[in-house]
Amino acid sequence: MLTYDVVATRIDSHGSTARCKDAAITLDTDVKGRADAFNPAELLLAAIAACMIKGIERIAPMNNFKYRGVEVRLHGKRQDSPPFMASITYELIVDTDEDDRRLELMHTNVRKYGTVSNTIAAATTLEGRIVRAPKS
Repeated sequence: MLTYDVVATRIDSHGSTARCKDAAITLDTDVKGRADAFNPAELLLAAIAACMIKGIERIAPMNNFKYRGVEVRLHGKRQDSPPFMASITYELIVDTDEDDRRLELMHTNVRKYGTVSNTIAAATTLEGRIVRAPKS
């Protein structure tokens, strides 16, 4: 079983820092918010995006899936009372020449094997689609 460790420390009333391995990220823990850091809800969405992109990185070599880039756009809806992420929608945009069947197979695999996305999907509505990036 894999394990993960993160340590977060309050810096001051405007922010905190989370650390793991050799990485650090500034956290928006200011009650008024701050534009230069992710707040907890945005971190949750970013974790889902990272999970999906990492899934593509893992699956692509196994399926000989060729692509040039990936973008994930997420939208979360927060319920106020009690505070809860009521739903999350996403659009997974892949720059690829693969056919629609293989693109949809990639989406199926990303949804099936994502640790973070599966955890979130068990707790709230997580829905989205995979699309081909427009030709440039």
